[in-house]
Amino acid sequence: MTANSQRAEAAELSADRDLSAAPAEHLVAEIEQLRAALRAAEGKIAELEARADVDPLLDILNRRGFERELARSLAYVRRYGTDAALMVIDLDGFKGVNDRHGHAAGDALLKAVAAALRGKVRASDVVARLGGDEFGVLLWNVDAGRAASKVVELENVIEQVRADHGGVALTVGASAGAVTLSPESSAEAIIDAADKAMYARKHGRRG
Repeated sequence: MTANSQRAEAAELSADRDLSAAPAEHLVAEIEQLRAALRAAEGKIAELEARADVDPLLDILNRRGFERELARSLAYVRRYGTDAALMVIDLDGFKGVNDRHGHAAGDALLKAVAAALRGKVRASDVVARLGGDEFGVLLWNVDAGRAASKVVELENVIEQVRADHGGVALTVGASAGAVTLSPESSAEAIIDAADKAMYARKHGRRG
């Protein structure tokens, strides 16, 4: 075999190796791209799932997110015996604000109420919009007596809220009811009990 033939054969072998390596390198790069796309998609899904638990107007938990937190809290109470309470708050006269001034005014008032509530609870407590003009507050390290005092305090806080809309100072009242978290109760039963306590106070104050 001549030197030229040997060089030609070596060139052919080198080309064959390059051709066999190129597809493998291409596949590795494609796999990395797919993995990166998957990580981005998973991150987006996690973000969307988190936002699904948040009220878009008030930027606090919605009912779904609150019920999830309540279930977790109940599990914690069952395990460690920690005191905690659930409060349900309903705004008094809110429908009249919407009827007289429109829904944009009602939204402004809801935002002001949510901000006031967050400013009067601890970082460990949870404030949520349960629906419409009803709020829920999960209070940690609070017994029945402290929960009853907190009911009056937050009612007064809300009654002092002023939301400016179009030059009009909007106000609203509030009725609240609270129950302590019982390890034997379900999340649904505790929400129902707090709701009933709230309505009993609302009707009592009207009388």
